[in-house]
Amino acid sequence: MSVAHARLLVDSRCELGEGIVWSPEEGVLYWVDINGAALWRHELARGLTRHWALPQRLACLALASGNRLLLGLADGLYWMDRAALADSDALAPNLLCKVETQLPTRLNDGRVDRQGAFVFGTKSEAADGAAIGGYYQYSPAYGLRRLALPSAAIPNSICFDAAGTTLYFCDSRAPRILCCDYDSERAQVGAVRVFVELDRADASPDGSIVDADGYLWNAQWGAGRVVRYSASGQIDRIIRLPVSQPSCCAIGGPGGDQLFITSAHEGLDPAALAHEPHAGGVFVAALGTALQRDEPEVLLR
Repeated sequence: MSVAHARLLVDSRCELGEGIVWSPEEGVLYWVDINGAALWRHELARGLTRHWALPQRLACLALASGNRLLLGLADGLYWMDRAALADSDALAPNLLCKVETQLPTRLNDGRVDRQGAFVFGTKSEAADGAAIGGYYQYSPAYGLRRLALPSAAIPNSICFDAAGTTLYFCDSRAPRILCCDYDSERAQVGAVRVFVELDRADASPDGSIVDADGYLWNAQWGAGRVVRYSASGQIDRIIRLPVSQPSCCAIGGPGGDQLFITSAHEGLDPAALAHEPHAGGVFVAALGTALQRDEPEVLLR
C-alpha cells in the first residue's frame, strides 16, 4: 500500500462540492456545489475558473451527447448545451423528467453506465433522515426506471466496472460499499453483496470512480482521504488531503494521470475552518501513470 498527498487546485470553497467530471475534449473539469446551487468549471491549461447559478440545488452532472450536459437538480433531470455557458451567468436548463415529486427527497450522486444510461440516487430530506431514497436509471429509450435496490438515506458511490455488469453503490450512513449484478438494457439488478467494509470509524463512503485498471477510488468523508481498492476489496493506495470532507473524485488531465477531488465545508465550525481554510476546494494528486478510463456520455435524443 502506498500513501500520497493531494494539493489544492481550485480554491472554490464550495459548501458542498460534489460530482466532479473531467471532459477530455474540452480539457476542463465540471463539478457542483449542491448547497450553493451552482455549476463550476475549471479550464486546466489556462487555470480559468467560472461558476453559474441555477434555479435550485444541483446534485450531480454528466457529459451528454451533442455537446450537452445532463444536470441532476434537486427535483429531476435536466439538460443544457455546453455552448450556452459562454454567454450566461445564470442558467435555465431544460427538463427531461421529474423524480419522486411526492416524497421529501432530492437527487444526489449519479454516474453514466457503460451503455450511456444515467444511474443516480435520491437522498432523504425527511426530518428523521429515514431511508426513503431510491436508485434510478434514465435513458431516452426507456425513460425513468427504478432499480430494485434497498432504499437509502444518502445514496452514493455509484460507478461501474469496465464490462458494465457490476454496479457499485452505498448508503453513506453505513461504513461499507456494496456492489451488485447490473443489466443496463433491462434495468435489472441482483446479487447485492458487500464490496468492502471501511477500516476507519470516522470514514463515510462518498463518491467513487473505477479506473482503467479496474480499481475503485472512493472519497471518504470525515477521514480526509481517497482510497483505491482492488477488485477484491483490498486497499492499494491512499491519497491524503488537508481537508476532512472529500466528497467525489475523477481521473483526467492531459496524460490521464491526475486524480481530482472535490470537498466541502458543510457543517464545519469556525475552529475547524481555521484549521482547514481551503475546505470546499478542488484538490489534485499525481498518480504516476495513466489511469483514466474512456467514459461514455449520456445518450440523449
